[in-house]
Amino acid sequence: MKKGEVIKSGITMGTGLAMVISWSLNQSVLWAIIHGLFSWVYVVYYLLFLN
Repeated sequence: MKKGEVIKSGITMGTGLAMVISWSLNQSVLWAIIHGLFSWVYVVYYLLFLN
């Protein structure tokens, strides 16, 4: 795998993970999209403050 592909995969995984966490907490498509845009930032926030 090339470096660019690894970075793209990580961004995609972070977006998906953020959206799943958001959906499980809020059951809102709008919030899932917003948190998906923030990607890994929201995942780290969730792990530090909401978990």
